[in-house]
Amino acid sequence: MNFELTPSQNEIVNQVRALCRSFPDEYWRERDARAEFPHEFFGAIARAGYLGVAIPEAYGGSGLGITEAALVLREVAASGAAMAGASAIHLSIFGVNPLVFHGSEEQKRRHLPKVISGEVHVAFAVTEPDAGNDITHVSTAARREGDYYIIDGRKVFTTKAKEASKMLLLTRTTPFEKVARKTEGMSLFFADLDPGAVEVRELHKLGRAAVDTNMLFIDNLKVSADDLVGQEGHGFHCLLDGLNPERILVAAEAIGMGRAALNKALRYAAERVVFGRPIGQNQSIAHPLADAYAKLEVAELMMFKAAWLYDHAQPCGAEAAIAKFRASEAGFEACDRAVQTYGGYGYIRDYDVERYFRECRLTKLAPLSQEMALNFVSEHVLGLPRSY
Repeated sequence: MNFELTPSQNEIVNQVRALCRSFPDEYWRERDARAEFPHEFFGAIARAGYLGVAIPEAYGGSGLGITEAALVLREVAASGAAMAGASAIHLSIFGVNPLVFHGSEEQKRRHLPKVISGEVHVAFAVTEPDAGNDITHVSTAARREGDYYIIDGRKVFTTKAKEASKMLLLTRTTPFEKVARKTEGMSLFFADLDPGAVEVRELHKLGRAAVDTNMLFIDNLKVSADDLVGQEGHGFHCLLDGLNPERILVAAEAIGMGRAALNKALRYAAERVVFGRPIGQNQSIAHPLADAYAKLEVAELMMFKAAWLYDHAQPCGAEAAIAKFRASEAGFEACDRAVQTYGGYGYIRDYDVERYFRECRLTKLAPLSQEMALNFVSEHVLGLPRSY
């Protein structure tokens, strides 16, 4: 086993770190306070080519793997951009995987270069208010009318819908009660987010105010049959190609945020003098920080294992779920410990660790909850009876 990054991977890390230095904590603090999308940062990442890091070279991308994408997003989060920076770009990086693997050649040549350049923002419209994690029970319906589909329904927790012009939209083309298997009868579209047919209503959140999260009300959205991804009725299977990468990349983001918080806490612990000595000299401060570091290191190993398996076309569902679970726990614990190390100052926005704390909490909920990650391991790894 070789745990070293390759020279090209190290180059990615160094280049992303250098780019992110132009967007310090003050930039992200301001975006958070104003609930303002980081357009300058998004543009810089697009110009550097990182939106296409995992998209094939034939369509303008770099043709690299999820491992390299994870390095990009880990470094973005670790720079202090946290989830605001990562969420601004990660849908462009991994969200179009179903299109890459199942789209027609014409679709890929028409859409992917615009995603890579940053000209087109992409939203992921899958979750519904009444379905939650059970996406087989989506009720958003698409009916065929000639060369078009007419789509009606609702979606929730749709990131970047206010910025996006396209969305990967999961629908039912065959009612649930008429399919032999519950994963059948769903279809996936790379649809226009047409403001004339889609009302976007923002949801106001605990953190990550700079990147919008929304509910969509879809009423008679007309989508060309040319925007159907893969075959009608096979949308669930197309969607699967985006699920494991998302879990791996969110794990990388959680690790990055944990490292950002830990680094700030270490500096503060070394510099803050109370009772005549640095507080980091006290084991009650030092040991929790050392424990947080150890947990981040362990989580990162699982994240890289899951990414390696995915990049080598091997099954990685369990590893991706475990990586997401462990990284979310480790990242959040590091952020919490950083706030505790700062004491009362950790609760003040000017010191940034409270922002990391708020934003890292999201990774324990999305893209799947910690409980659903454990359900996957319980059933598919340990062989225990399904609990739901």
